[in-house]
Amino acid sequence: MTIPVFRPSYGEAEFQAVREVMASGWVGLGPKTAEFEKKFAAYLGVRHAIGLNSGTAALHLAMVVADLKGAEVITTPLTFVSTNHAILYVGAKPVFADVEEATANIDPESVRKRITKKTRALVCVHYGGRPCKMDALEAIAREHNLILIEDAAHGCGGEHRGRKLGTIGRFGCFSFHAVKNLATGEGGAIVTNDDAAAERIRKLRWLGISKDTWSRETIVKYSWYYDVEEVGFKYHMNDIPAAIGLVQLARLDEMNARREAWARRYDEALAGLSWLQCPLVEPDTRPDWHNYVIQTDHRDDLNAFLAERGVSTGVHYIPNNHYVMYKKCRGKTPVCERVWKRLLTLPLFPDLTEQDFGTIIAAIREFGQAKGL
Repeated sequence: MTIPVFRPSYGEAEFQAVREVMASGWVGLGPKTAEFEKKFAAYLGVRHAIGLNSGTAALHLAMVVADLKGAEVITTPLTFVSTNHAILYVGAKPVFADVEEATANIDPESVRKRITKKTRALVCVHYGGRPCKMDALEAIAREHNLILIEDAAHGCGGEHRGRKLGTIGRFGCFSFHAVKNLATGEGGAIVTNDDAAAERIRKLRWLGISKDTWSRETIVKYSWYYDVEEVGFKYHMNDIPAAIGLVQLARLDEMNARREAWARRYDEALAGLSWLQCPLVEPDTRPDWHNYVIQTDHRDDLNAFLAERGVSTGVHYIPNNHYVMYKKCRGKTPVCERVWKRLLTLPLFPDLTEQDFGTIIAAIREFGQAKGL
């Protein structure tokens, strides 16, 4: 059997949570979604968490509320395309900053060089769950009055100087896709401490309607009445992924600790191999280890070699400015051009076994020996 790159960690508690929701008769936007939002906000230490149907929806709504139409938004090319599609959704223009050689995170110095009078926002992605240089990015955002948006799709549970990732910018955008650290199958959330923005986002996620279905269920007088205040979207979470999310949230720190333990094992096992580089962790940060990404000049050959031995790997990502639709976007990224060709994501998930880990390490070492490295 092939060892996957990702695998969600589900047990009887998740299955039972789904059964309870199905049996309740309320499977749409309802009490479990509200409970998940409350507990997720408390876990992160923010005022508001709004449950959505994807991380892409979270990014889009952040862009909408930030009022970025016609503006330039500085972003990274080394991300899943949702990050930058969301900028285009609102009629804004992505401007690509370069990445850091060692971390593949957005480079604050490159960000500074991209700022113009049209720049209104900055998006950072915590690549692989390793935090960006948030002190520098916050300083840039303050100095130039920019809205800082964290794409924390990789960062659920990670920390920068004691602050949870996703809570540092004006908006934090999370994905709960099946491969993420907190996995509900599909789902996402946007978090913020901005009361007015949160109120608007709650309406926008439900087509601009002034009261969601659960609110109408809990109000007696005129429970059927609502207004439609602006054009919104069908982006809300429902109670099935929310129920899974509640169980996953209760397990998140424990699952992330297991990810961290496997990451340390990789560091130790690969330390003597001069032909590859293990991921760098910034001081005073705690990654959530969504991905374990090595760098090597032998990326493509190693990828094929491991596949032949039943070990799946991934490449995260093809730089977005390689895609036809982004080629005209401003911002040359020479470091990214070098780095992405060396990136290879190794299997990492909470339920990785000793046997599978041994198979992975043995195959990597066998490759190096075969190549005379």
